[in-house]
Amino acid sequence: MMLDFRLTRKYIGSVMKGKAIVIILLVTIVWGQTEYPPPSTLITVPTAGGLVRGSFSVDARIQKSGGLIFGLSAGLTDRFMFGVSFGASNLIGDDSLQWYPRPEVNLKYRIIDEDESMPGISLGVDTQGFGVYYDADSLKRYATKAYGIYLVASKNWRSPLGNAGLHLGVNYNFSEQSDGDEDVSGFAGFDIEVNPELSFLLEYNAALNENDMTAKTIALNKGGYLNAAIRWTFVEHLHIELDFNNLLFDKDNVNYFNRELKITYIEYF
Repeated sequence: MMLDFRLTRKYIGSVMKGKAIVIILLVTIVWGQTEYPPPSTLITVPTAGGLVRGSFSVDARIQKSGGLIFGLSAGLTDRFMFGVSFGASNLIGDDSLQWYPRPEVNLKYRIIDEDESMPGISLGVDTQGFGVYYDADSLKRYATKAYGIYLVASKNWRSPLGNAGLHLGVNYNFSEQSDGDEDVSGFAGFDIEVNPELSFLLEYNAALNENDMTAKTIALNKGGYLNAAIRWTFVEHLHIELDFNNLLFDKDNVNYFNRELKITYIEYF
């Protein structure tokens, strides 16, 4: 009888120990999944996320009319990243090649880390605009202005499908003011994983610094830029993104929204 009691107690102890190990593993997995680092950018808008120390990214944005923007960024610390970009219009095609006037810069510093109650907050500068660059003295700007200096907050959480993120920010363009529009603007974005390979992105750029046009032919948007995209992680570290930009296009000046392609490769030193 005593032997049976000891065996029973030993069996119960083993079961309890096994359950404890399972619970610890589940807690560890759940705890590890509560933090989701947001992407550095959505389609065009910046997020509070950035490259970590020892990592770098190479990206190419293929735009309409044969345009191309090539960028290179690196994480110098876990909070600070630095990047440069350069591009041209009509790079592909038979029209005259139009290089951008200068290389542009992208700096970002994460001020506050994201946790369960607080969003991550970053301060940055991005001088890279999009589309054709107009070099007339009264313009000196890209078709879509750069974000300039910005402050952005990002909050991520777990959805039934995967990671989801919400991003809100304000920006001021200090380098493209020859058109006389110096307003502070704002932006918002949302991303969600459909599965480990596919993500859906949606963003809105209010473009309040583009509503006082000096040239009507540049009035591409009507009430800001609404962009959507599907991002496919083709292989590890390689992202291919199909963008549908300027869904609120001005029908008087633009016939259709933009279809663009963005390719990003992320690696570690």
